[in-house]
Amino acid sequence: MGHAWAEYLRDASERAILCMDLLRQRGDIFLEHEAAGCPPVFFCDYETVMDGNDLPLKSNYVLLRMIPPQGVNVDDTKRPFIIICPRAGHSPGVGGHKEDSQVGVAFREGHPVYLVSFRREPEGGQYLSNVTYAEAAFVREVMRLHPLARLPVVVGNCQAGWATLLMVATNLDLAGPIILNGSPVTPTSGNIGENTLRYMAGLFGGAWITMFLSDLGGGIFDGAHLVQNFETLNPERQLFMKYVELFRDVDAASEAFLKAEKWWGGFCLMRGDEIRWIVEHLFVGNRLAHNKAYGEPDRRHFDLKKIRAPIIIFASHGDNVTPPQQALNWIPEIYDNEEEIRLLGQHIIYMVHNDVGHLGTFVSSRVINKEYNEVASTLEAIEALLPGLYEMRITDIQEDAGHKSYSVELIERTFENIREFNDGHDDGGPFAAVARVSELQAQIYHTVARPFVQAAVTDISADASRMFHPKRLERSLLSSQNPIMVGYKSISEQVRNSRANAAAENPFLAAEALYFKAVEQAIVVMRDWRDMGYELAFHMIWNNPWQRYFDNPHEAYRKGTTLDDMRWQPDIANALRRIAIGGLADAIIRMVVLLVSDRGGIRRDRLARWSRVLTEDEPFRSLSADHLAEITRVQTAIVTFEPEQAIETLPLLLTEPRQRQLAYAAACYIPGSRAEMSSSTVAMLQRFADVLGQPSIVDVIEDPLAVT
Repeated sequence: MGHAWAEYLRDASERAILCMDLLRQRGDIFLEHEAAGCPPVFFCDYETVMDGNDLPLKSNYVLLRMIPPQGVNVDDTKRPFIIICPRAGHSPGVGGHKEDSQVGVAFREGHPVYLVSFRREPEGGQYLSNVTYAEAAFVREVMRLHPLARLPVVVGNCQAGWATLLMVATNLDLAGPIILNGSPVTPTSGNIGENTLRYMAGLFGGAWITMFLSDLGGGIFDGAHLVQNFETLNPERQLFMKYVELFRDVDAASEAFLKAEKWWGGFCLMRGDEIRWIVEHLFVGNRLAHNKAYGEPDRRHFDLKKIRAPIIIFASHGDNVTPPQQALNWIPEIYDNEEEIRLLGQHIIYMVHNDVGHLGTFVSSRVINKEYNEVASTLEAIEALLPGLYEMRITDIQEDAGHKSYSVELIERTFENIREFNDGHDDGGPFAAVARVSELQAQIYHTVARPFVQAAVTDISADASRMFHPKRLERSLLSSQNPIMVGYKSISEQVRNSRANAAAENPFLAAEALYFKAVEQAIVVMRDWRDMGYELAFHMIWNNPWQRYFDNPHEAYRKGTTLDDMRWQPDIANALRRIAIGGLADAIIRMVVLLVSDRGGIRRDRLARWSRVLTEDEPFRSLSADHLAEITRVQTAIVTFEPEQAIETLPLLLTEPRQRQLAYAAACYIPGSRAEMSSSTVAMLQRFADVLGQPSIVDVIEDPLAVT
């Protein structure tokens, strides 16, 4: 035991010295990164294509073209990927700071990749509407640079997700697919006992706090505040276990630690008007999810119902920053029912991971190499998908060579499937009361206290407030500017040259692990008690009978539109009048809509065949995207309201025997082999055969429209 203790004591002391030197290096990197203006942190090179400062509405956003690493070939005729970095406290880098990232996956598929980045400091007079304007201009520039490619895919990570929705809702010509990863579109949603971050605004004052902090910063809000809130959400991980893991494996983890900390320790700045809009429209008022969000200063209405681009949403049960409720609840808030999504011609696909955390939804190698790789290779087929609400499921298939392939299935869902993620407790009233009080407090602060605060703040005091922020101090105090830390550089070199690791079976290593585990559990217990106190305090203050009267003007009350109500809308009534009008394209799309509606889902192989028919075969190839979308919308309305007549009137659309033969063969080709069809699919195809006067169903292996 004496020998084991001596061995462990030397090993632990050496690890402690190496850890301190790594913290010194982290501090030096932080100061260097800050002095450089917190540039993006990526694994590959990049070049600037467009600068938001050159646009009429100026912003600090820039469009970067990512340069593929050596050995990676990119096809400029393939659909470009545009990844928008979130301005949520950190400098740009998430989604592209390592090879197994969203950028890396797109490169491996041969797609050109662009990234919407931003400088640390905002432009004077910058509003979020300036940012929306710049992002739309960037997407149009990418479309101009790739005229032979399909419309770009826009990826919005975290806070950039709802910003992407704002951009597309006000620029309807940008109709390429959009992907939202861990995006809190309805930040007040969640379950009792699980998601306590949503209570912070109600407990600590609402919007006036961000106004006050911005005033202390000379009109600038420090993103380090947001990072600090994120870290205190999981203190056992961010404030303890991160350093424990470094201490345990300091010999191998140093490079990865410094790379991650360079991005994590870059803090961006926002104008006070920007953060106030975010708080009032999302984190307090929840106005965006209620379709009551307006831009500043132009007062443009952000109507999410106008979006026609396919929306793909990633969420995770393991994400306590943006749980599935916050990523998905906006859908039943915006739309009256799932049928409205179909009738508007919209595609919404969501996928919920079981356990990955918030950052893992867009930086985890496990998620990137599976979910995003599959989405990148399935996007064209998804665009051919019939309108509606779907869940994407990816199933592992182990191949003989040891490599994994994946089976993708899209399953039709209803709003009830989304509501199943919720606990059934209605939080609308309490958060509506918070929103109303937040407005009153903001008005009082703006009128009574703000003039004195702004008069007292100078440029020097504003810079000092940022310099002495705890998140910056914890790095700068451990840098080489601190004389105490300078000695660790030479000592650590000597330690590395004579490093002596303790044996794996050393009992004191086991005792160390047990101690760290006990401390971690103690922090978890304190965190849970803290969160429980926050939740109890919130509901005591805001969920009582008096507040129910107080919140009445702000609570969202909706009259749910029924299917019968929608039937008499002008566009639906016009579509139903065209039930017996059309041609080969209309008939084939109608039959596919009937097949999907009857089955309730579609596998990727069937979706790929349908995509091939729409993009490569006549009469679809000659149709514009808008014309094809209009046919799909009309036929979806017909099938939704008159499914029986939709079948019976097929012969009126196909007047020639050859057309009927081709249409029926195409309807049989898309589902594939009869052995893989469900009984309902077989029965539906038989009905088509009966009304069109065609022979009984047979397997159609070759594309019947490819030779026409």
